[in-house]
Amino acid sequence: MIASGAKNLTENVDLINSLNVFPVPDGDTGTNMNMTFVSGSQNVTKATDQHVGQLSQALAKGLLMGARGNSGVILSQIFRGFSSAIKDHETLDAQQFAHAFSGGVESAYKAVMKPVEGTILTVARESAIAGEKKAQETDNIIEIMEAIVEGAKVSLDNTPNLLPVLKQVGVVDSGGKGLLCIYEGFLASLKGEDIVKEDLSHLDSPEHVHAIFDDANEHPLSMDDITYGFCTEIMVRIGEGPTVRKSFDYEGFRQRLNKMGDSLLVIADDEIVKVHVHTEDPGKVMQLGQEFGELIHIKVDNMREQVRELEQKEQTQQAPATPQVPVEQKDMAVIAVAAGKGMVELFKSLGVDEVLEGGQTMNPSTEDFVKLVEKVNAKQVVLLPNNKNITMAAEQVNDLVDADVAVVATRSIPQGIVAMMTYDESASLSENQEAMNEGKNDVVTGQITYAIRDTQIDGIDIKEKDYMGIIDDKIKVSTPSIEESLKQTLELMIDEDTEILTILIGEDGEDSILEPIIDELEEQYEDMEVEVVQTDQPVYHYIIAAE
Repeated sequence: MIASGAKNLTENVDLINSLNVFPVPDGDTGTNMNMTFVSGSQNVTKATDQHVGQLSQALAKGLLMGARGNSGVILSQIFRGFSSAIKDHETLDAQQFAHAFSGGVESAYKAVMKPVEGTILTVARESAIAGEKKAQETDNIIEIMEAIVEGAKVSLDNTPNLLPVLKQVGVVDSGGKGLLCIYEGFLASLKGEDIVKEDLSHLDSPEHVHAIFDDANEHPLSMDDITYGFCTEIMVRIGEGPTVRKSFDYEGFRQRLNKMGDSLLVIADDEIVKVHVHTEDPGKVMQLGQEFGELIHIKVDNMREQVRELEQKEQTQQAPATPQVPVEQKDMAVIAVAAGKGMVELFKSLGVDEVLEGGQTMNPSTEDFVKLVEKVNAKQVVLLPNNKNITMAAEQVNDLVDADVAVVATRSIPQGIVAMMTYDESASLSENQEAMNEGKNDVVTGQITYAIRDTQIDGIDIKEKDYMGIIDDKIKVSTPSIEESLKQTLELMIDEDTEILTILIGEDGEDSILEPIIDELEEQYEDMEVEVVQTDQPVYHYIIAAE
């Protein structure tokens, strides 16, 4: 049944994706559900046990580990509840089988902070009710599964009446459609039938007529609809890692996350907790996760940027067609990693061709680098990771692209900035790599951020919520006052030989804190040039470069 459900879902991925009301924020529903359920199915395939309860546990574990996007997380929770209801049963009778679907519904509704009707939750609930009702009339599992499928179809067709935006766009709920595909696969397996891929042009339900979007009926999400801009997912291995400071409490953890954003989903078992939330501060979500365990998966999508791309695409589609002129290949290009609108503008003003969004809490993948290398269309490319945790991913790129790629192993934003000062487009790739590597060492990097727990490092007592001054990757200062932390850090960084001091203000930094400190510095070091730039980076209130 599981294999058949997975097959039917896979064959209908494009159809389910076409039902998405908004291509933002959680990616394509069909793709996410498919990758999630395939992960669960593969875990079942690996299992050797014939005990139904044990197999269902393998399914739940595989779904949890593979869950992607909002829809995937909810799907994993449905089958977590399903498996919990039957974990002790070696075989199933009709009533136990029907009850398992109800268990899935209960688990899914608990996982969602603010359940919305007209979604996959409704389809799961109403189809389970149909199954329970049929189980009171018959012991035939095939008849019960038929009732569940029919209940899911009726419920799915009614979703536009429960969720107005579905009716506006002219579609049924995409997540509910994905769940129906799985259930139809279950039924086909029980009846010994082959799966037939659904043809969108022959759907019976009138609500499906405009399911495939065109320019006339697509309504992209607007900037005004986004309260929290970053779709954030983390997976935490509970109780492991050096950052653990307390035992895991599901309700307390969930309530703290609920204050950080919306669209919250939290699912957990004894080993893993998985979070999906829309927030303005992904770093805080990750820091909260680290209080309880080790981060083993992080995914952050900038939903505002996705909207901008959609709007640009729509404008392009509406614009008069123009002849496509091949982009001339450049001899050399530079790609840098940075986060924050102002930071992106700063690097581009220094001659960087493309900026890959990322940094301390958002480490780009090798694939992300590869896509940008292909986009810049240059024979030779310099990569500036600007973070020690990103360097290894960048170093894999050269073997995956046609261009010659050189990595300048910058460990910080200031090192990346100084490296660009020595970049010479007319020089060779190797000459640039050598000069930029040498130049990056001419700067001292300082960073101001806050502590998420009490600890002691290198003889410095650090208290939770203290402001830390980090100089070249070492914590040198920790005080309750951000002003004092900034002052002490600057005092340690600056000497009589310092010629240029650059302070980059992050999204949580304030000009008013800086002004009196800069006045004092300019009096003390008359020959030192001070520059302040608003760069809006996350995590660090201030980043300091002393040259």
